[in-house]
Amino acid sequence: MKILSGVLISLLILMNQALANSNLPKGIIIQDGRTAASFKLQDIDGEAYDFAESKGKWVFVHFWATWCGPCRKEIPTIQDIVKKFENSNLEIVIINTAESEDAVFNFLGLLAPDINPLMDTDGLVTEKWQPRGLPATYFVDPAGKIRYLALGGRPWNKDVYLEFLNSLKNDKSYKVKK
Repeated sequence: MKILSGVLISLLILMNQALANSNLPKGIIIQDGRTAASFKLQDIDGEAYDFAESKGKWVFVHFWATWCGPCRKEIPTIQDIVKKFENSNLEIVIINTAESEDAVFNFLGLLAPDINPLMDTDGLVTEKWQPRGLPATYFVDPAGKIRYLALGGRPWNKDVYLEFLNSLKNDKSYKVKK
């Protein structure tokens, strides 16, 4: 009887998770809520960025590289949304993984000249976050917990993804511990 109860509970949990996932745009995966690794990086202009200062907002943390084919297709869609979410409860952070400033500058100059990426020149931040491939986008809640992940490129400027991003921007359900 205990085994049957355990199987039923597991089945209910899986069904609940499948239902929750079905309401998400294609490729958005619910995560376990582990704490996001903190980091400090400089952007391509040399300005400092401290991830800890983002607490209280949702953060779109995007890892990419110039050699990545899906990144090449996706990065213009990220540029399209940056202005839409500027000064909102959703911060967009893009992190280049271990490439030279020249490579990044040339790449973005062609595809997304208005984006100012963070430079993970030694790859240590990428190593901490451990994306399973590029591009990878993590969604960190206002309390600093990873709630969603998108592996592979997404058309972030399409309505279904904009609705998802707007739902995060407008979400007030996560309390931040002071």
